Amino acid sequence: MKDIDNICKIALVQAEPVMFDKSASLKKALQYIREAASQKPDLIVFPELFIPGYPVGMNFGFSMGKRSEEGRKDWKRYYDASIVAGETEFQQLAEAARKAEAYISLGFSERDAVSGTLYNSNVIFEPNGSYKVHRKLKPTGSERVVWGDANKDYFPVTETPWGPIGSMICWESYMPLARVALYQKGITIYISPNTNDNPEWQATIQHIAIEGKCFFVNADMIIRRSSYPSDLCERNIVSELPEFVCRGGSCIIDPYGHYLTKPVWDKETIIYAELDMNLPAACKMEHDAIGHYARPDILELKVNEK
Repeated sequence: MKDIDNICKIALVQAEPVMFDKSASLKKALQYIREAASQKPDLIVFPELFIPGYPVGMNFGFSMGKRSEEGRKDWKRYYDASIVAGETEFQQLAEAARKAEAYISLGFSERDAVSGTLYNSNVIFEPNGSYKVHRKLKPTGSERVVWGDANKDYFPVTETPWGPIGSMICWESYMPLARVALYQKGITIYISPNTNDNPEWQATIQHIAIEGKCFFVNADMIIRRSSYPSDLCERNIVSELPEFVCRGGSCIIDPYGHYLTKPVWDKETIIYAELDMNLPAACKMEHDAIGHYARPDILELKVNEK
């Protein structure tokens, strides 16, 4: 294992998934892990639903009270490209974490091994290959026709030499009580795998870093119209999307709300940074949302994690 100090070296991967292709997306993730590992990072972070991609703009044939057979075929294709936690793909990622001697955070479409329900999930692997999965609490908008509400794995955190780290997926970060549930676990690094390339999101992540006195890792992706398979049944819908469906904007915010790394747009890259892990504690001198700057006699959050 690496020597431990108060610096956490991070590799933030902004990349384009191979849409609807589990094997190719996994292969690309493993390639990026190997590339990042050459710089000996402690933490490697990927975007939301990197395997098998986020199907922005598609509706899978859903309308009020109706479904289409073509949309059903595309949904089944996405279903088949989703991952059952613990199976072959996880074993390969766990081995990659062991080889890299790094923590790895990756968004994926999870298929429940028993029910078959899909979940928008994020996994954090530890350097020994063990892992914890977080399922998105409430899919946003029409995401609900693809992924179910989390039924377990609500707020898992991973203990690291630099404090607990956890994830909130995309618009989960707009759920104030969910954020507090993570703060109550003392997180020092808040990972946000997402598909938000709008300017308002940048203001949101700066606020959360200040509020939680933690590093905010904004993990976004590139999606091009050409990313989508040419033989999708809903190709007519895809053809109306802009050339850049998602422009990225990945960055890292420090506990003061300042950009440690500026947002990167319109390209695939690995963003490297060193996080001074003295800051999360030092910043709480004047403000601790769940400690000395709280009023537990008036306000209390109770979380049902069962």
